Amino acid sequence: MYKLIALDMDGTLLTTDKKVSIKTQAAIKAAEAKGVKVVLASGRPLIGLTKHLEELDLMKDEDYVLSFNGGLVQNAKTKEIVSKLPLKGKDLKYLYEISKKNNVNIHAFSAREGLIAPKISKYTEYEAEINEIDINVRDLNEIDDKEDIIKVMMIDPPEILDPAIEKLPSEAYEKYNVFKSSPFFLEFTNKEVDKGLGLKKLAEYLGIKQEEIIACGDAANDLSMIKYAGLGVAMANATSDVKEIADFITTSNDEDGVANVIEKFIL
Repeated sequence: MYKLIALDMDGTLLTTDKKVSIKTQAAIKAAEAKGVKVVLASGRPLIGLTKHLEELDLMKDEDYVLSFNGGLVQNAKTKEIVSKLPLKGKDLKYLYEISKKNNVNIHAFSAREGLIAPKISKYTEYEAEINEIDINVRDLNEIDDKEDIIKVMMIDPPEILDPAIEKLPSEAYEKYNVFKSSPFFLEFTNKEVDKGLGLKKLAEYLGIKQEEIIACGDAANDLSMIKYAGLGVAMANATSDVKEIADFITTSNDEDGVANVIEKFIL
């Protein structure tokens, strides 16, 4: 019997218009009523998940969330931290220098200050809008070297971002987890961070076995948790690499894919 289902947000739980369908809401509530933990696993910060956590009634004392692609695992209500794997201010400064050389925009999430950027760009505004947070414009070179930085993002349309990726020094790949979470977002996190490790840390904390877990996702940053889970599920709209390693392929995010998984394997 499955005891936990981890759900990616964008492209998985959310429809194309960023909503949770009525059928999926009902399925999640039914899974919770059976005692199954429903955990959102996203690249977003906790504050950017709050609206959906409240909508799904997933902000109770025993609810948990994987934010920042597993870089931060915490209780959704009390904010108690189960696991945290940040970068530091010195990493942000290193990546900021690279971004300037390659003429690509950058922003980061500071544990203390939230969303920080040297200037406001279109995609920083988009990040702030989807997470319903403010942008703090500041000189990134003034950040303390030891400050916790949850993740850094290079942000631009593909015609600018992709050439910048080709120019990234090999040292960046050696030092960090580097991945595209969308055509216009390149993310840098602690080398150890991925959703799979975050899910493992949470499962160990809760005393839930690997084989008792379902994980659903659609993109490269979901691969690790889909591999880790006892049942790894790819959405019909998932990338080919996700589908290749999944145990099951459900319908798309616009066709109640998550609800169909819950109905088939939990209810």
